[in-house]
Amino acid sequence: MTERALPPEEASRLQSAATQHLWMHFTRHGDLPETGVPIMTRGEGVHLWDADGKRYIDGLAGLFTSQLGHGRRDLAEAAAQQMGTLEFMPLWSYAHPPAIELAERLAGLTPGDLDRVFFTNSGSEAVETAWKLAKNYFRLTGRPGKHKVISRTTAYHGTTHGALSITGLAGLKQPFEPLVPSTVHVSNTNAYRASELTAGALEVTDEQSLERFGRWAADQIGLAIEAEGADSVAAVFLEPVQNAGGCFPPPPGYFQRVREICDEHDVLLVSDEVICAFGRLGHMFGAEHFDYQPDMITTAKGITSGYAPLGAVLASERLMEPFLQSGAMFGHGYTFGGHPASTAVGVKNLEIFESEGVLEHVQQHAGTFRSTLERLLDLPIVGDVRGEGYFYGIELVKDKTTRASFSAEESERILFGFISKKLFEEGLYCRADDRGDPVIQLSPPLIAGPEDFEEIEQILRHVLSEAWTLL
Repeated sequence: MTERALPPEEASRLQSAATQHLWMHFTRHGDLPETGVPIMTRGEGVHLWDADGKRYIDGLAGLFTSQLGHGRRDLAEAAAQQMGTLEFMPLWSYAHPPAIELAERLAGLTPGDLDRVFFTNSGSEAVETAWKLAKNYFRLTGRPGKHKVISRTTAYHGTTHGALSITGLAGLKQPFEPLVPSTVHVSNTNAYRASELTAGALEVTDEQSLERFGRWAADQIGLAIEAEGADSVAAVFLEPVQNAGGCFPPPPGYFQRVREICDEHDVLLVSDEVICAFGRLGHMFGAEHFDYQPDMITTAKGITSGYAPLGAVLASERLMEPFLQSGAMFGHGYTFGGHPASTAVGVKNLEIFESEGVLEHVQQHAGTFRSTLERLLDLPIVGDVRGEGYFYGIELVKDKTTRASFSAEESERILFGFISKKLFEEGLYCRADDRGDPVIQLSPPLIAGPEDFEEIEQILRHVLSEAWTLL
């Protein structure tokens, strides 16, 4: 479907300027197509349009971000109104109304006593902040040796040096080593690969074996803490549903066991919800969805539905207490953290969540999203469909019986050389990823419904069926 396109001369000018001057993120510039950089010019609802006027369904919510969809005037007007009143004021010993109001609203929504809000600009900065806060907290409370972090293999936690150190993706980290020391990685919760992760000791075939695998995976955290020494470990960083690798939900009881382990060893549990918060799983926070109590939540993305950059660390009152002493200070911050326009958009975003019943919409349609995607399991190339809410991964295999994955050459040729490009050509914006095993990731705006799910499934079916013939 097409609509008005940019004038050819304007499209050509932008293409030339992009090629010569724009350094894009996570982009193989040497491998860009002959047609140049895809240039997106407009968005409305769950759809995007490019410079040629072609329409795409946004199957990734921008980047797990556009919760309320594109083109909302009310969110744009909230930013504009704030800019016309107070365009900038840092939160360095001063405050402004939208930051105060958003912090109050967030404190009222978080599980437990996570009543303190430290604003950042992004998810990476939120993770960086949480690690620094954990170390500073233990130093102020007389345990300066507690500084290490435990996270999971294949997990992505951000690109700043600290967040990248916590990340469990070796290939992403190697170009920037040496990184921050003191990070330890344990098994993730990929139940589809449970036999491989446990060296054949466990295979998930039913609910009971899934629970056993969850207990095993949680206990790996306890073993890592004991191996490092509990007096040296500050925090465990976990996503409610792990993103990288293709959406690994926690087995039943997993987070409850992790909470027990953290309490036993006086280690902070950080729920990294840069993706999973603000309705992505059908609740405001992923910890609420899976019924566990973290000591901190890191978040960003959906906090403004992508209409302005903003992140936050939501911390328990216990972590704030040492900093309330006379002369104490958390010596950390960002010039634009809690920017007036961004926090004003955040306030409006939460108002819309409530007035339009966004969480209820996701809860109503999440089962349909799952069942629609699960129809793809009849394709020989689809090994697993997994996820939660509006957040799913489709793992691709070359043999469903043995669960054999793609080789590096096959990933390059099939996943990136064909599937990724073909999905986009067919009008679906999503993500093909091989950080771990090859997957297609889907995370549509939270306003998406059954008709959108059908369109996504049909495009995937067509492209994946063709991809199978290339293996």
